[in-house]
Amino acid sequence: MDERRALLMVDDPDLLDAVLRLAAAAGCEVHRALDATDARRHWTDAAVVVMDVGAAERCAHVPLPRRDGTVLVTPADPPPHVWRLGLVVGATNIVELPEGELWLVTTFTEATENAGPPGAVLAVVGGCGGAGASALAAATALRAARDGTRTLLLDCDPLGGGLDLLLGAEDVRGVRWPELSVVDGRIPAGALHDALPAMGDRGLSLLSCDRIGPGPTAGALRAVVESGRRAGDTVVCDVPRQPGDSAAVVLPAADLTVLVVPADVRACAAAARVATELAARCPAVGLVVRGPSPGRLAPVEIARVLDVPLLASMRPQHDLDRRLERGLPPADRGPLADTAATLLTELRDRSRLSRSGWAS
Repeated sequence: MDERRALLMVDDPDLLDAVLRLAAAAGCEVHRALDATDARRHWTDAAVVVMDVGAAERCAHVPLPRRDGTVLVTPADPPPHVWRLGLVVGATNIVELPEGELWLVTTFTEATENAGPPGAVLAVVGGCGGAGASALAAATALRAARDGTRTLLLDCDPLGGGLDLLLGAEDVRGVRWPELSVVDGRIPAGALHDALPAMGDRGLSLLSCDRIGPGPTAGALRAVVESGRRAGDTVVCDVPRQPGDSAAVVLPAADLTVLVVPADVRACAAAARVATELAARCPAVGLVVRGPSPGRLAPVEIARVLDVPLLASMRPQHDLDRRLERGLPPADRGPLADTAATLLTELRDRSRLSRSGWAS
């Protein structure tokens, strides 16, 4: 049995209909066990076990091992003996329906999406207009997907014209931010990826702003970022440098925030204010300096002036503007792709440190 499936042992037809509906809403596949022998085969590997009173009474007489994630569902106001029965069968939670529907949807979602380590979140911010942050965010998401990681690329700037245009995906069917509705603050990652424009067979899903309509609300953006992280995705966010809801949500949640700065004096002056904002909001900030430098400013000097650790200095990519104008994504080779690989290595290191509790 797939360890991401739920095991159902529910006799009551009304409760069964309710539980199946909630599992479907969470994108959770289920196996319904008709007897204790069938349940025993799937008991240990199931993501979560849901039983009603009738099934629990049968299990009370069968030596099934205790396990986490066993839920006893009942109609409202269960009699006292149900609580004793829950103790006997080792239920970690007793849930009354319909009052507990949201809790059960959340449980199904987390059980099916938490099979592996959490994903990592990268925020990319331009130090000034035209810094190249969107192109770098797109290249990094493409590289992450090419490396075999399921990836979400989030366009957080409603005034940016749409990342789908930058990637030549404006005609690819799928949901954009104005069409995304978040009701209860949680989105199953599988359903999200199914709804979004997919970038070929790369394992990359794009959530873009549109030419009309609003950008992401704070609640929707938070739900999408958390969904990707729960599911183990690499989440790359193209974040506007102006303060706003997008920055307030993404920057504190990011494992790494990258500030992109062209190597000229005016860009550095503009980036100094952005760097100060990032230092106050972000757990970790790194710098990418994009050449060439008309005044021969050294990347290490720019990093010192901005007081941001230098992650990479990037040479010009000669074919980038031509590709983007033709609706082609950034190339898989060249300075942009090399910088993307460097950022992903740093992101994964930061994410591992954060999970181990040793991040500074």
